[in-house]
Order: sequence, then structure tokens, then C-alpha cells
Amino acid sequence: MLAPTPQGVTPERRAVQFKLANGMEAVVIPDHRAPVVTHMVWYRVGAADGPSHRSGLAHFLEHLMFKSTEKIADGAFPKIVMELGGQLNAFTSQDVTVYHERIAREHLGEMMAMEADRMVNLRLTDEEVATERNVIIEERASRYDNSPNARLSEQMSAALYIAHPYRLPVIGWAHDIAQLSREDALAFYKRYYAPNNAILVVAGDVTPDEVRDLAVARYGKIPANPAVASRDRAKEPPHEVARRITLQDKRVANATLQRTYLTPSYATAEPGTAEALSVLMTIIGDGSTGRLYRRLVLEDKLAASAGAGYYGGGFDSGIIHMQAVALPHRDLGSLEAAVDAVLDEVRENGVSELELNRAKRSLRAAYTFESDEQERLAERYGRAQSVGRTIDEIEGWPAAISQVTTDDVKAAANTYLDMRRSVTGHLLPEITNGRSAQPRQVPAP
Repeated sequence: MLAPTPQGVTPERRAVQFKLANGMEAVVIPDHRAPVVTHMVWYRVGAADGPSHRSGLAHFLEHLMFKSTEKIADGAFPKIVMELGGQLNAFTSQDVTVYHERIAREHLGEMMAMEADRMVNLRLTDEEVATERNVIIEERASRYDNSPNARLSEQMSAALYIAHPYRLPVIGWAHDIAQLSREDALAFYKRYYAPNNAILVVAGDVTPDEVRDLAVARYGKIPANPAVASRDRAKEPPHEVARRITLQDKRVANATLQRTYLTPSYATAEPGTAEALSVLMTIIGDGSTGRLYRRLVLEDKLAASAGAGYYGGGFDSGIIHMQAVALPHRDLGSLEAAVDAVLDEVRENGVSELELNRAKRSLRAAYTFESDEQERLAERYGRAQSVGRTIDEIEGWPAAISQVTTDDVKAAANTYLDMRRSVTGHLLPEITNGRSAQPRQVPAP
């Protein structure tokens, strides 16, 4: 009933991986410190996989998955989990849709049975769909339409990606959400929700053999869907010009500068490149020790806060994102010039061995601390596996970070901190009496 023998745990290897006969992959991370487990099902489908004229469909279906099946009444799923003393949640990203529960180990089989049931037996009425569509319309209004920062970020993503569907917001555009139907949801569900498009991740007080037996009994009965195919997304063309976005809103108190650069992800980068980007952006933007914070906040006193990071978990690409909030009466022209000065210095002169070693220690420490939290540990494996990375790559990441050199960091800065790959966003107080509260801005470089 199973594919070839699972790989065992060694001192260097924490997780065990196996595959069911129907194509469902599984990862088990034993953690015997407490009699609890985290159970996750990762579907390889996200916001970037839906039709472009139906943005938000993957997120819409995530909500609808808590509706009824033949065995479970509408809304009963979370009640059952909570009555058993557990916790649950779900989320959608550009690349995946994930459902997870944290529960006492003796209830793991029940969680598997419930997830297996709604993998194939979801029933949707027009009333259920209409109710949930209204919930999402309200969610979009409160979390995005009423948030100037969120609106700016959406517009920047739409400008950053010329062709790729990452340009569409995960929650969807308001006019698309309003058109989502029961037929849309069921067609998407039947196409993508199948064991051969899913990864089971279990972390906690279990053995690999226990999880394997339960998975065969619960998930193994579900037939594979031969219609599931590899992703076929539009490819992003080369970027030749920098782009700029300005948004003014009366709710903005202090002006904000954002900038995003398109980069490879861990799944798409050449060996060592994503690790170099991680180290680079730790040096530039990680908290109060980052170069941006020291320059903009402590030295020049232009900003109330400043930071940046590399986000390399995407299936098709990653991004570098920077943000700085100006102090009152400080204009974004001066702030942006200071950001550019920091980046120019790194591109021209590189980073010091002291900065390099401190960034490596920080990244490795974060990996270790994350390993101590069961849910984040499970998420680490699920997120990486869902975009095609291997167990060896996941568990070998600290060693790979240790191999990054100052030359690697400088090369990454010169290649990817390229304005042609960027979008710069200005978030400003709304103009009153024909004048903006930000009197001076620099022209586009």
C-alpha cells in the first residue's frame, strides 16, 4: 500500500518521509516533549493558481471548507476540535492552502478522518456560499480597503509582477470576490483537492509507524485524481525599468516608504544564492542592528522605524521588501536618498566579517528557536516541501548559511538590489488645500 520504504531518522535527519499509494506525501517530525501533535494538510494550490478573472478563489474555498459534508454539519468542524481540547486554523498563500489542528495525541486519528472526509465530500449550498462570500467581502473591507498600508502593498505587487499571477492579491480584488459562485468553488475543489496534490505533515508525540498506519487507514482510501497536473503559470519577463507608486490617504499620520525587489526564491535560486540573500538582508534590515535602522533612525534621525527582509519561500520567485516610517516633518525624498545611500555602500564595499558572522549566528539561532515550537516546526517542513524542496535541504539549511562568504553577499547585493527589478511606494497624508504634508520629494532615479 505504500511507496518505497521511508527514510529513517538519523542524528543528522530529524524528519521521516513516506508516500501513500494514492500519491499523498507525508512528513513526520517526532517530538516527544508533550503528549500533543500538530496535524497539517498542505494542498499545492494557492491564489496564483486560480483563473485571473476569479482572484481570491483559493481563499474563498478555504473558508467554504468549514461548511458541511455528509458526516459533519455546517460549522461543526471547529466545534468538534475545540470540544476535544484542540486548536485549529487555516490559511491561504500564493502557492498553498493549509489546514491544521493541534490536538492531544490520542485524537490524531479523528483529525485525519475529518480532514480526509472534507478532502472529497464537501457539500455546498447556495446559501452557504452567499453567506461566506459576504464574510470575505467584509474581511477585505476591514483588513485591506480600510488599511492604507495594505492598499499600497497590493498596488506595489500589481506593479512588481508584469505577467506572473503573484500580482493578484490572495484575498482577491473586491469586484472578483463579488462574482465568486458555488460553481466556481466546486470546480476549483474538484480539480485541486486530492491526495496526490496534498502533503500530510505531523509533528509531535508520535512515531513514524503510528502516523503511517493512521494515514493509510484514513487518507489511503481516497483515490488519486488523474486530472491533477503540474503548475503551468505565466512566466515573468525580464524587468527593464523601475516602477513607482504613490498613495495618499487622510488616515496616514506619518509618511511611509516601501520598496520591493524581485528575486529568486529558495526553490528557484542557484545553490547558495538564496542563502546569500538571507544573510544580506539580515545585515541590512534585521531590527536595531540592521544598517537601515542604524542609519535612518539612530544616525540621521529621519525615521521612526526602518527594516527589511528577504522572503524566499515562493514556488516561482522571492522578494526583498523594505519599509521606513518617516518622523513628523521629515520628507520621503530625504528618507529615500538615505536608503539608497545604505544600499549603494553595500553594493560598492560589501559587508564586514563581523557583520557576516553576526548575521549567520542570528539566522542559525532563529532556526534553533523555531525548532522548539511544534507548530512552527511542522510549518517549516510543510512550506518547503510544498514548493519542491527536500528534507535534506530543509535540515541542511544552517550548514548552508554557514558557507556564505562576504563575496557571496556582495554579489547578491549587486545582482538583486537593482532598481530595474524594483517598485518603490510612497504612502502620504492626503493633500489638503492643494498642498501635501510632504513638501519635497525626489524624482525617480
